[in-house]
Amino acid sequence: MTAQIGRRPSTTKSKITEAAIDLFTESGFDETSVDDVAAAAGIARRTLFRYYPSKNAIAWGDFDEHLQDMRRMLTELPPDMPVAEALQSALLAFNEVPTEHREHHRRRMRLLLGVPALQAHSMLMYTGWRNVVAEFVASRTGSDPSDLIPQTVAWTLLATALAAYEQWLDDPNADLEELLTQGSRILSLGLDDVLAPSARSRQGPDASTGNLN
Repeated sequence: MTAQIGRRPSTTKSKITEAAIDLFTESGFDETSVDDVAAAAGIARRTLFRYYPSKNAIAWGDFDEHLQDMRRMLTELPPDMPVAEALQSALLAFNEVPTEHREHHRRRMRLLLGVPALQAHSMLMYTGWRNVVAEFVASRTGSDPSDLIPQTVAWTLLATALAAYEQWLDDPNADLEELLTQGSRILSLGLDDVLAPSARSRQGPDASTGNLN
């Protein structure tokens, strides 16, 4: 997943990512070296590592910074907004892709979801994303981010996003925003029932475990 919330990426970091995605797509991820990426971006190998700790991290761009933007966005939403609606809003904003960047984003996501080495690294990145969601749900339910309900919601929202991306990559005419919206609605049906009691009161005998029944 990408993100368009908040600050714009630095010119150099963005340039590195764009050059890398082009090379990975054209020549293959395993066949492209860090030196190749640095040369394509017009920088030294040492400079590249100032921006990215590894080759696997390059395709993700400013992901960590965008996670912070997502966390801030969630905390700034009205406290009376239903959790499901808040998460849908954050999901759509996080994955908003300007028209002129969609083809580039499609190439990026094909790499992230299709290259074995990047899939393994993606699990680490998804952990950070899930943590943001779990922290928000926990703050709304009076539970701990590691509890069952926040973790279940975080994993389910991630699955919703990945399912939407798979459909989007398979169908060039598909609308990513609509796919994410449809998936979010399915998620909302369950969240509304499970989280409604917590919206009325964060106090209860099972609050410490995140059990809202």
